Amino acid sequence: MSVSVASLHAMPDSSRSSITAAVYLDHLDGESRRFTDVLARVDPAVPVPTCPDWTAADLVWHLTEVQWFWGSIAEGRITDADAVYAVDNDKPPRPSDYQELLALSGTARERLIAAVADGPDDTALWSWAAEQTLGFTRRRQAQEALIHRVDAELTAGIPVAPLDAQLAADGIDEVLTVMWGDVPAWASFSSTDLVVALETADTGDAWLVELGRMVGTSPRSGKSYDEPTTTVLAPGSRAADALVRASAADLDLWLWNRGVTGMTRSGDQAALDSVARLVAAGVQ
Repeated sequence: MSVSVASLHAMPDSSRSSITAAVYLDHLDGESRRFTDVLARVDPAVPVPTCPDWTAADLVWHLTEVQWFWGSIAEGRITDADAVYAVDNDKPPRPSDYQELLALSGTARERLIAAVADGPDDTALWSWAAEQTLGFTRRRQAQEALIHRVDAELTAGIPVAPLDAQLAADGIDEVLTVMWGDVPAWASFSSTDLVVALETADTGDAWLVELGRMVGTSPRSGKSYDEPTTTVLAPGSRAADALVRASAADLDLWLWNRGVTGMTRSGDQAALDSVARLVAAGVQ
């Protein structure tokens, strides 16, 4: 059974071209501030429903150390993978006092924004992904702050504030093309021959993805992988077996396994079940 998707178009570059460095920085700043403001009003021992075994204080520390790390990478314009280990060890200790932890979170945010503010997108900068540029880091950190802002609101038990539709659509693209679709050179993609189309109901964006598995052994860590993933196909290259459609915000949160209900799914049940298992496993 195939699903006809009208005017299906891929989005790998359209979101990046329409979201400028300044817009990413505004989102990074705004989402990070909202994150801290929300968690400043909760008990630090409250559990985080979307991150098992974490408390609110753990969530604050997570984003703080992530932003400190990438601030160091960008500040030093680091391109050498061997230098990353030193950066990872060069961070302030976690404060035991919650208010001090929140203050450090603000410092990490300011430091990161200052470090990634200047320079063209193609400025060389280390990352764990195939794309190793300043533009990648700006994008990744804006998306990181967005998802954890949602975690903060869910932890506080308050309604999730609306997601910017353009940023959410860009987040969908990042999950499909980077978080899942960026298969490293040392691994191979083993197809299940199932293809799913994903559409946003509000921004008019769409993706065609083939479901499969990433298989290989990392030459650096020696760790072997055999896990579900996707690869993005050219528009019109295959008929979709199934279709998932929602607003950009709902689709982005669903792909990050943050749980939404405003979705429509149709087509082959095996394809729908496969993508649901991929989502349930979470972004690694």
